[in-house]
Amino acid sequence: MDLAKQARIVESIHDTLDDFVGQRIKVRANMGRSKIVESEGVLTQVHPRLFIMEVERKRGRTARQSYQYADVLTGTVELSQGGEPLFGEFIDDSVPEPEPSNLELFEDEERVLA
Repeated sequence: MDLAKQARIVESIHDTLDDFVGQRIKVRANMGRSKIVESEGVLTQVHPRLFIMEVERKRGRTARQSYQYADVLTGTVELSQGGEPLFGEFIDDSVPEPEPSNLELFEDEERVLA
């Protein structure tokens, strides 16, 4: 995926989340080493590169959590509301087929390696 396409996707994630400010959203974040953190809270702010949520903790306390749009793009952070994911998969893990134009370059050349 080229850089321009990634920038457009990050911008669309920002625009979509801007519509959800003030609403409850569930976050599932992969923190590495088999540690997955799930929390639910209110989306309070969206900024150019990250968004901030307020989540409830024990004893009525609240905490702020911030996440980057790039983490949503890569699938490290998953967002849902009412059990429905807000975003699908952005990155296709399948290996792309080689383009025919690349194959033609090797058909005309024949080399002998000694």
